Amino acid sequence: MGRWLRATINSWNGLCHIARTELAFRQELAALTAAVPLALFIAVDAWKRLTLIAVILLVLIVELVNTAVEKLADRVSRENDVEVGLVKDMCSAAVAVALLLAGLVWLLALAELVRLI
Repeated sequence: MGRWLRATINSWNGLCHIARTELAFRQELAALTAAVPLALFIAVDAWKRLTLIAVILLVLIVELVNTAVEKLADRVSRENDVEVGLVKDMCSAAVAVALLLAGLVWLLALAELVRLI
């Protein structure tokens, strides 16, 4: 089995696992599912449509990294460590910033749509 195929299978397994076990990821997947057709309706230009979808994908990416770091931290130490807690908080903050960015981009697109109507 080639390296690319193994990497693809590993990636798929990771996506399936997080989709089964993490509510936040499932909610963000639902947002992506809604975002794709909405982006086609809201934006006329292809690059704007791509941007609207891309910011939701960015949230998913950051959520994947956040969950991976949290699971690794829990695996390394079950003790309540202040430093590990701070690392988890920083990852959570990264998700929050990505969500903020996505929200701002979508609000801007909606404001532009309302202005055009």
